[in-house]
Amino acid sequence: MNFANFLTNYEEAVSMILFGIGFSNLLMQKNLIKKIVGMNIMDTSVYLFLALKGYIAGHKAPIVTDGVRSAAAYINPIPSGLVLTGIVVSVSVTALMLALTIRLYNRYHTLDLDEISTRLKKEGL
Repeated sequence: MNFANFLTNYEEAVSMILFGIGFSNLLMQKNLIKKIVGMNIMDTSVYLFLALKGYIAGHKAPIVTDGVRSAAAYINPIPSGLVLTGIVVSVSVTALMLALTIRLYNRYHTLDLDEISTRLKKEGL
């Protein structure tokens, strides 16, 4: 592995490491709240990666100021729009998951996914 490439692309490496942390948290944890946190870490790493890919050093946000109308002076607004849309969707999904987790806790008095699965099998569902 070329260490110079790693140093020039360390932001992307951090994004991938965060995704790996979130994914392993999602797979290994039995607590539902910890799984939700793992999924949020994964979401954040994807947003970081998209924001990094949309950034161009030396360019400005795509807001016309000072009469500069050349597209070459601005960054691409599409990745920024995708990130903002993704954040809104992930907040909504997180709220829904937390609401369902509260309902599961009120019914089974545990957040352990294995325990909930065992109780569901005993109930015949």
